[in-house]
Amino acid sequence: MAPTEEFETLREKAIEDLHREEVVSFYLGVINERDEDAYYFANDVEENELQGMAVTQLGMMTRVLADKSDLSVEEVADRARKRAENMGLQS
Repeated sequence: MAPTEEFETLREKAIEDLHREEVVSFYLGVINERDEDAYYFANDVEENELQGMAVTQLGMMTRVLADKSDLSVEEVADRARKRAENMGLQS
């Protein structure tokens, strides 16, 4: 399956943003055509800021996924919780 122009544009923007010096936190989840998962989550913050940064990342992702999928934030969060319980992700 060939990526759409919108997909390519967004991927290029994300790559550009990762090269900015002021980035202190990022999450990237990758799913390929064989439904294989990988994720990258890194923070360059103090230990006492880590929990807040993780919550912000999760909140941003939940909001975007709810908007894009016509689900409520609660529905996305509930489905994500159920899926997370069954995932065997490795960093």
